[in-house]
Amino acid sequence: MIFVLRHRAEFVILFLTLAIQLFFGHWVLETPPVRQSRVRRRLTFAIVALLCVWLCAGVLLDAARVAKHFPEAFASWVRGGSIVWALLSLALFPAWLLLRQLPQPDAIPNPERRRFMKWTRAALVGVPAAALGYGVFVQRTRFRVREIDLHLPNLPKDLDGLRLVQLSDIHLSPFLTRKELERNVDMANETRAHIALVTGDLITSRRDPLDDCLDHLARLRSDAGTFGCLGNHEAYAGVEDYTAREGGRRGIRFLRRESTPLRFGNSTLRFAGIDYQRMGRPYLVGMERFVDAAAFNILLSHNPDVFPVAARQGYQLTLSGHTHGGQVDVEILHHDLSFARFFTPYVYGVYRRGPSTIYVTRGIGTVGLPARLGAPPEVALIRLCAI
Repeated sequence: MIFVLRHRAEFVILFLTLAIQLFFGHWVLETPPVRQSRVRRRLTFAIVALLCVWLCAGVLLDAARVAKHFPEAFASWVRGGSIVWALLSLALFPAWLLLRQLPQPDAIPNPERRRFMKWTRAALVGVPAAALGYGVFVQRTRFRVREIDLHLPNLPKDLDGLRLVQLSDIHLSPFLTRKELERNVDMANETRAHIALVTGDLITSRRDPLDDCLDHLARLRSDAGTFGCLGNHEAYAGVEDYTAREGGRRGIRFLRRESTPLRFGNSTLRFAGIDYQRMGRPYLVGMERFVDAAAFNILLSHNPDVFPVAARQGYQLTLSGHTHGGQVDVEILHHDLSFARFFTPYVYGVYRRGPSTIYVTRGIGTVGLPARLGAPPEVALIRLCAI
C-alpha cells in the first residue's frame, strides 16, 4: 500500500495505458481480417496481454524489493521501455481518435487532396513514434559543451572571466555507460576551467557502479580542484557518507553544510554546499552562516527550488541540476511543456531574483525514461562576467 501511495501518479498513468491497450485490442479484434481468422485473433490476444504485462512490470520494477531479484540492466530497460511505450500509447490514442473523424483518402476524388490526407494520417501516427525514437537513440547521447556567460552584479574584478565547468545528474547506470561518462569528463577537461563542479546524482540506484563514477570524476582537471554537492539519488541509495568519503579520497570535495574559500588575485570566491533539499521541508536551514560579506558567495545545491531562500540569505549565485531540463521538453506556441514544470519553476537556464542568479543545468544522464527530447545533455561551461 505504501508503494502504491508513493507512486500514485505512475499507477494513474498505468491504468490509463492499460485501458488504451485493451481499447486498441478490442478495436483490432473487430476488424474483418482479424475477426475472420482464429490465428490472428489469438495473436492479437497474445500481443495485448504481453503489452499489459510489460506495463505492469515497469511499475513493479521501480520497487527495490522487486528489482533486486533481476539484473540491473534488465530491470532498468524493462522499466524504461515500458515508460516509452506508455508515453507513445498516450500520444497515439488522441491521434487515433482524430483519424476516425477524418475522411478516408479513398473517398476523396481530388488526387492532391487525397495525397495530402494520406500524408496527414501517416504523420499523426508516425511523428510521435519518430520523436520518441529520436529521443532514445539520438539525442540521449548527443553530448555537448554548453557555454554560458553569466553577467553578475557586484562581481569583483579579479573574478571577471573565471570559468567553472559543471557536471550534474550523471546517473551512471544502464542508461549511461562508463565510456559515455569518460567522453563527458574529457570534454570538461578540454574547457581548461578554473574550477570543476559536480552537483549531484552520480548514480540512479544503490546497485549502480558508484566507485566507477568517482574514478572517472577523479580525472577532472582544473586550476583550483573539484568541488560538489550530493543529490537525491545518493540519499535514496543511502550512500551520501560513502560518496563524500570516497570522493574526498580521490580529490573530489563534496561540501555538506560547509564552505570553502578560493582566492583569485585580491578577491575571494566562497563555495558553500548542501545535501539534497527535500521538497516540502524548510530549505537551507542555517546556511546563512556561510555567507561571507567580503567574498563572492556561490551555493551548490542539487535542488534548484532553494533559490529564493538562497537569494534572501545573500548568495549571489546558485548552481543546480536535478530537473534534467525536463528531459522531455516540447515547445508549443513558444512555450516549453515538460513534466518538470509541474514541480518547479526553475527547470533550465538562468533565473534572477534581485542581485542573485541561479543557473540550472540539464546534466548529462537520464532517469526512468531512457530518452531526452528537447532537452539535450550538456556539460556546462559557466563564465563569470562583471556587469
